[in-house]
Amino acid sequence: MEPVTTIVGTAAPLPRANVDTDQIIPKQFLKRVERSGFGEFLFYDWARDPEGEMDPAFVLNQPTYAEAVTLVTGPNFGSGSSREHAPWSLADWGFKAIVAPSFADIFYTNCTKIGLVPVVLTTDEVEDLMAIASAPGNTVTVDLASQTVSAEGFSATFPIDPFTKHCLLNGLDEIALTLTHGDDISAFEDRRPEFKPVTT
Repeated sequence: MEPVTTIVGTAAPLPRANVDTDQIIPKQFLKRVERSGFGEFLFYDWARDPEGEMDPAFVLNQPTYAEAVTLVTGPNFGSGSSREHAPWSLADWGFKAIVAPSFADIFYTNCTKIGLVPVVLTTDEVEDLMAIASAPGNTVTVDLASQTVSAEGFSATFPIDPFTKHCLLNGLDEIALTLTHGDDISAFEDRRPEFKPVTT
């Protein structure tokens, strides 16, 4: 995955609580094994009217949020099933950070494994940022190194596990993290007795 340092751009408001993974990406679209191609189905049931046409009232269908990189939303975001497709769809749509008062634990972890930054702020801070995101032409900055979120008239800090932060800053997913120990792995294989099965 790509290293994450500073995310700067438009923030989109989604003032809803308990958004579960089936609302983020409905189950009928979970037919791919690769991570790409899910963005068009993001919030599918909310983004379309009963006839299946795009609903212009839905926030992500509005031109002012077409290039949004941060989503500001309510508590318990990403609850429900543990499908990895939910963060995949958010990232494929173009989001690089999600700001909420709280996240479902598995969803939070799945985000960090693909370079999508989950930012936890207080309820009051999220409400203030939601108001900023609701204004067209807003610019919000998420700085992972300093663990801050800022916008005009707004600044807040957020917690993140040091190891998770290290992996995000350096673009290390689980495979890349393993490969940083390549010399140790090779040395172990060299010491492996010949009578044991060959690893590939």
